[in-house]
Amino acid sequence: MTNRPSVKCLKEFDAGLSPKDHGGGIGRSKTAVSAGNFNEEFDITWGDGRGKIFNNGQLLTLNLDRYSGSGFQSKKQHLFGKIDMQLKLVPRNSAGTVTAYYLRSQGPTWDEIDFEFLGNLSGHPYTVHTNVYSQGKGDREQQFHLWFDPAVNFHTYSVLWNPQRIVFSVDGIPIREFKNLEAIGVPFPKNQPMRIYSSLWNADDWATRGGLIKTDWSQAPFTASYRNFKVDGSRAWLLQQMDSTNQRRLYWVRKNHMIYNYCTDTKRFPQGFPKECAVH
Repeated sequence: MTNRPSVKCLKEFDAGLSPKDHGGGIGRSKTAVSAGNFNEEFDITWGDGRGKIFNNGQLLTLNLDRYSGSGFQSKKQHLFGKIDMQLKLVPRNSAGTVTAYYLRSQGPTWDEIDFEFLGNLSGHPYTVHTNVYSQGKGDREQQFHLWFDPAVNFHTYSVLWNPQRIVFSVDGIPIREFKNLEAIGVPFPKNQPMRIYSSLWNADDWATRGGLIKTDWSQAPFTASYRNFKVDGSRAWLLQQMDSTNQRRLYWVRKNHMIYNYCTDTKRFPQGFPKECAVH
């Protein structure tokens, strides 16, 4: 299976959008935000030296070998904002590996906003796995295949989190929106500050084709790279909504690149879908 969109898909995506529109993402705050320094903003928390920071704090790498993976977390907690991180994922045969990039609060009723990148055999697409936990409950998975190879170059993965919505974006293109539906009884993450985490680890019991494809340790060490971390907590993001351009982008991604949606999984929810599925 290729992870390249067809010409028809691209035309649908481009319809009505100017070149300027393609670079705009969810929106831009007028407040300039500089790239963060990994030495100042993060701690490498596990991996026994497999996580490293280079270039005066401008580049971070995580490594995985047959003995251990590695991970880091932010020194600060955040409550709402726009969070960007550029990642270059494990290249070539990444089957069995998972690169996780997520926000999470503490305690038994934690909130969490997940990006997970499930590796694959060379020439086959990564699966981007997303999930939202609120008060300790998740099970809100949506998965996508990207329209590019995320292991060749750095790409920007973003979370917009405000009291009204959570938007997952890739290179400024929204791939998922999770709305605040507390009015119909769906808990929404809005009260617990979260730290930013990332890890690279072996999950070959489930990550690639349900665990059928195992990690090829002859390819180790596996490396994921990070740069240009930014957090913008300005008021512009707290009030940000999805405009018509980004609604069209979201529709394009869902139509052409979504491969799993819990809201359509009848075998998993034989008694009826979760409440939010009526809106999402």
